[in-house]
Amino acid sequence: MTLITMILMIAAIALVWTAIVAFGFRAHKNLLISYLQSFTGALFVFSGAVKAIDPLGTAYKMEQYFTQFEYTLQGTWFSFFAPIFPKLSDASATFSVVMITFEIVLGVMLLIGARPKVSAWLFFLLVVFFTILTGFTFLTGYVPAEVNFFEFGKWGAYQASNMKVTDCGCFGDFMKLEPKISFMKDLVLLVPAFIFLFASKQMHRILTPLTRSAIVWITTIGTVIYCLSNYVWNLPDVDFRPFREGRNIAEIKMQEEEAANNVKTVSYILTNKESGEVINLPYEDYMKKFADYPKEKWSFEPIKTEPAIPATKISEFDIQDEDGNSMTEDILAEPGYSIMIVAHEITSLETIVTTTVVDSIYIVDTVKIAGTDSVTLVKKLEKLSPKEVSTAQYSFDEDYVKYYTEKVNPLMEAAEKAGWKVYMVTAYAEPAYIESFRHAAQTAYPVYQADDILLKTIIRSNPGVVIWKGGTILKHYHIKRLPSPEKVLEKYK
Repeated sequence: MTLITMILMIAAIALVWTAIVAFGFRAHKNLLISYLQSFTGALFVFSGAVKAIDPLGTAYKMEQYFTQFEYTLQGTWFSFFAPIFPKLSDASATFSVVMITFEIVLGVMLLIGARPKVSAWLFFLLVVFFTILTGFTFLTGYVPAEVNFFEFGKWGAYQASNMKVTDCGCFGDFMKLEPKISFMKDLVLLVPAFIFLFASKQMHRILTPLTRSAIVWITTIGTVIYCLSNYVWNLPDVDFRPFREGRNIAEIKMQEEEAANNVKTVSYILTNKESGEVINLPYEDYMKKFADYPKEKWSFEPIKTEPAIPATKISEFDIQDEDGNSMTEDILAEPGYSIMIVAHEITSLETIVTTTVVDSIYIVDTVKIAGTDSVTLVKKLEKLSPKEVSTAQYSFDEDYVKYYTEKVNPLMEAAEKAGWKVYMVTAYAEPAYIESFRHAAQTAYPVYQADDILLKTIIRSNPGVVIWKGGTILKHYHIKRLPSPEKVLEKYK
């Protein structure tokens, strides 16, 4: 679905609902205001619903925003706000559920006209919040890597590669919007937001106050339960991500890489670092004159043709062993069944233990050999020197370890006996950390490593179980919905 198609669909739904309000309930006071209520309400319900399907996707997106806000505010007059954002990142899943529920409930309130004045202010505040997010995303395209967002005088020409967050997540993984389009969308939504503030008395209200309140509360409770069901104890009802079941990842990765290799550079945008002058040179001209634009004085952004197949996270699918050797080809080329355990984060607590060790310090002296003119070297203990050595010790969450000892390990052992390839993939970490976890969880299978964002994209469960065959993903299992080893092996004979 394209953005235009979605807008037309919501516009048509809003038109029908406005007609029902006007001619069915005879509750309208101003047809234009009623239509704006219906349109924005339907938009918020739809936008919230596609995010409610995958609340963790929104949570991960908010983590990116919080990280960038913390980094941006450090070293500015607003630095006292910076410590708030790591705490928000830790609570990103809860923040996501609250935000999604708020959006859907507000959409319903607009549709039925519950608490018009309150709805108007809540809508205004939420649109302002979204505008800040999308505006930050888009405007960072003007901020060079070495410049802080608030150093407005040092902003340069727009470059997509400058953006710290590449999309706003307005519609989750259902629809990716370019940052500029997302920002413009929210600027447009500010228009009805201001109208509602000054025309809340003209907003329609249907049904009785008690019925409206009941609908709001039922929507709130239902949305919270539905959000939790899509990540706490089960996977999302619908998978919009590139690693969904039934996709041949090996083939798609090859196609995306081939398309990327066929991309051509058509021109270069050159920006003078001192004067800010911007020049757009065709590729052929640049190759003839590149010596006239030294890198010390000019920054470069290549303008390329669009790939025939847009790149997704599949292009970034890269798995490595503990020595940094790529295991990607081995995994994708495996003809038989295989099980990948995905753990984007291993829950643990690090403790620094300091111990005292004794160093023996020796000196080397020359000693004359009796009865000869020769000498020999003799090492003698001079002193004992105590010193403190700090080492990291890791303790892992007991419930998290039980997922492995009680569910994952029995499945892996049974699958390996049946001839399946079995392995685990976790986020990049120190070898000592991985080894400590393997000992705690008693994992006898290989543990590989990959980017944590890639792992979060593959499956919304930590840990999660992915069944592969011939480079194709056959099945995702949430750890709390993992069948017995016998049932899994019986299903995939």
